[in-house]
Amino acid sequence: HVQLVESGGGLVQPGGSLRLSCAASGDIFAIYDMYWYRQAPGKQRELIATITSGGSTKYADSVKGRFTTSRDNAKNTTYLQMNSLKSEDTAVYLCMADLAPEGDYVEYEIWGEGTQVTVSS
Repeated sequence: HVQLVESGGGLVQPGGSLRLSCAASGDIFAIYDMYWYRQAPGKQRELIATITSGGSTKYADSVKGRFTTSRDNAKNTTYLQMNSLKSEDTAVYLCMADLAPEGDYVEYEIWGEGTQVTVSS
C-alpha cells in the first residue's frame, strides 16, 4: 500500500515562512515527477510547483521567487519552502507523485490528503 503524507502546515503571519514535507511510503519501485498543488475555499485546485526525478523545477507565476521545491530521493520525500507568505497563499496544500509500486511497474498518480496553511495576522 503506497501513500503520500504531507506535514508542516499551520498558522503563520504575513511575510513569514513555512516548510512543507511530503513523504511517500510503501513498496515503491520508482518515483518520477512530484507536484505541489493548493486549493483555497471556493477556488479551483492550482498546480504551484513541479520537480522531476532529476531535480528540474517549475513554478506557477503566483509563487515564483517566493516558493522553492526540492526532493530527497533517498527518503522518497519532496519539500516546499514557502517564504514571504501572503494572505492569498491560505489554502490546503497537497502533493502528488507519479510513481510505480514495487512489483507493478505501472505508473500511477498518488495524492496526499493535504495540509492546511493559513496566513493571517
